[in-house]
Amino acid sequence: MRRSRTIRRLMATTLPAALLFGSVSSTAVADPMHGRNMSTYGLAGGIDTPTAETLPDGTLGATVSWSDYGRRSSVVFQALPRLTTVLRYSRVEGINDYRNDGYISDRSFDVRLQVLDEQGWRPAVAVGLQDFIGTGVYSGEYIVATKNVTPAVRVSAGLGWGTLAGKNRVIDSADEGGTFDAGDWFSGGAKPFASVSWQVNDKLSLVAEYSNDKYQADYRRRNGTIDHFQQGDDEPGNNLNLAAYYRFGNNYEAGLYSIGGETFGVQFSIALNPREAPYPSGLEKAPAPVRPRPAVAADPDGWSGVWAQDPTAQPAIQQALGKAMSDEGQILESMALTSNRAEVRLRNQRYISQAEAIGRTARLMTRALPPSVETFVITSTADGVPTSSVTVRRSDVERLENTEASQIATVAALTDAPSSAPGLVRTPDVYPRFRWSIKPYWDLGIFSAEDGLTNEVGAEARASYELMPGLFLTGALRQRAFGDIDQRGPGIPGQRGQHYTAEEYENDPSLETNDGIPRVRSDTRMYTGNHDPVIPELTLAYYAKPTETIYTRVTAGLLERAYGGVSGEVLWKPVNSPLAFGAEINRVRKRDFDQLFDFRDYEVTMGHVSAYYEFAQGFTAQLDVGKYLAGDKGATVTVTREFANGWRIGAYATKTDMSEEDFGEGSFDKGITLSIPLGWATGTATRERVSADLRSLSRDGGAQLNVNGRLYDRVRDSHSVKLYEGWGRFWR
Repeated sequence: MRRSRTIRRLMATTLPAALLFGSVSSTAVADPMHGRNMSTYGLAGGIDTPTAETLPDGTLGATVSWSDYGRRSSVVFQALPRLTTVLRYSRVEGINDYRNDGYISDRSFDVRLQVLDEQGWRPAVAVGLQDFIGTGVYSGEYIVATKNVTPAVRVSAGLGWGTLAGKNRVIDSADEGGTFDAGDWFSGGAKPFASVSWQVNDKLSLVAEYSNDKYQADYRRRNGTIDHFQQGDDEPGNNLNLAAYYRFGNNYEAGLYSIGGETFGVQFSIALNPREAPYPSGLEKAPAPVRPRPAVAADPDGWSGVWAQDPTAQPAIQQALGKAMSDEGQILESMALTSNRAEVRLRNQRYISQAEAIGRTARLMTRALPPSVETFVITSTADGVPTSSVTVRRSDVERLENTEASQIATVAALTDAPSSAPGLVRTPDVYPRFRWSIKPYWDLGIFSAEDGLTNEVGAEARASYELMPGLFLTGALRQRAFGDIDQRGPGIPGQRGQHYTAEEYENDPSLETNDGIPRVRSDTRMYTGNHDPVIPELTLAYYAKPTETIYTRVTAGLLERAYGGVSGEVLWKPVNSPLAFGAEINRVRKRDFDQLFDFRDYEVTMGHVSAYYEFAQGFTAQLDVGKYLAGDKGATVTVTREFANGWRIGAYATKTDMSEEDFGEGSFDKGITLSIPLGWATGTATRERVSADLRSLSRDGGAQLNVNGRLYDRVRDSHSVKLYEGWGRFWR
């Protein structure tokens, strides 16, 4: 079943478009068919073969499988109800590369689109690309259908190409990976595969499958010869694979499987869904209830507004309201008060959803303000800068307290907040403000082909001194305790797997360029492994808002562990617009490897212009175009999905005018970002997050500066798209 070159090109060019537009329009009336167990490749499926199943929308999971053929560690994300993505790191036994270790470490990426869901007699149907960005050890494509025969029995059958057909693709030893080889997609002839799963009970499932994978690989050497490798000790004895999976609770699964009846393996999976928190209702205390106003006869002075003529009234009210807001984990920065209108400027320090902070503040205002005050203006601030104002009538707050949050949204007005407003009085003792913390840190390195899993543990002291609204002095001090992330130089050109020692690299400045390209990130390991205290950050930052829709930031000092200098940024972001534009320029110099106050010789002026757009379902797209740390010019595309409870998962890719050969392994910069609110796991109200950047390689092309406090994420919390996505928490 060999396709013509024209058909292969058509499939290669139309499939990515189908994955994009098909997933965007995947709001079908029925939920997609959800998988019962995870395959060894980290997707919902059989054992080695795929199915047309998905995971619940937004699921983030991980699978580790082990057999004599190798180890696979996979991270899966259900990006959309029908679109599944997997990033995989594997140790493949029986293959030799330049290291001659008897195995290789390989990174790969999969994507699957469920194009049809099961309906009546029609099965669910999916199309997938396996290992389509990588060297191609597991490269293959497939079309598969899955059908429920009975409530307990589910059958899948499909056609597979590449590895799935037992026809492994030839891997070029000079291939750096990280690029599309679309010309090979759906080529080389297809073979059928099939699987059947039996859900014995709510814990146990049994799977049998027919697979064509021979666990083989071919490498084309630089001299043109092809070496053939058998993964593991021998190819599978037959095409039949069997497995049993046992589920623990809602999140964990263990499995035992056999490949070809002779090779056995074990597997463990975990799946987390942002919509299924361990404490779905939260553990924070309930808000104070709305206090209805008394009758006019009961408080004639309060209703008449004569109280506003008393100069002691506002200070007393502001003090009482500020105390109540402080108990809710918020700061009343300033307040303007007249007989019928009150504006409060609120800094939310506790709630992951800004709508919850606004709702709780509105309740407290009904309890603290005299009855003549009918108009509430609640202005959110970030880093001392006002970002938006919600205006609502007090009578609507009283009337709608026990209704759906959407009803208060229809009568509230969201507007841009001016930098200043008439009558604003700053709350005493809010500035200057000093905060500090001492916490453990854990740096984790994963997906490295050379190092595998690495880590470093220590303690970090962090302090922030807010001198006035918008002006911050921030610093951090770290002390390593233990770990296996050691200091070393970058790889030696032409000697794969060999690295300069830390002493060689530090003492020879000429090594800090490679064929004319400055080493701006490929020497990242020189900034690790310090046993003495280090200063990862020490900055003075100023935030301002020159107009109602323009925000600015200037940051100077030790901006990150590898660079210091000055960073300036401007952002245009109207409160009710999903579109925003920004620009950033940085003049930085490379820091010395001890991460104290000395610098090295390299310095550069770099920056970018940015466009942001917020789509439905929590998706945000960002495009950065400009100059990067190594002087190369290009663009970065980032797509992020954020859920109402604060889960944030994204992917990015950068392509510049640096050639693939100069970039090196990976061909271009790319990665996955993950940020999970700590409150999701603990049930407590907090804005703290656990974040990670899953990047397998640190290369010099497309390297960005890591500056804390960039404007867009600070500002958008209280703007229309994100605010209304979390509006359901207004009455929480």
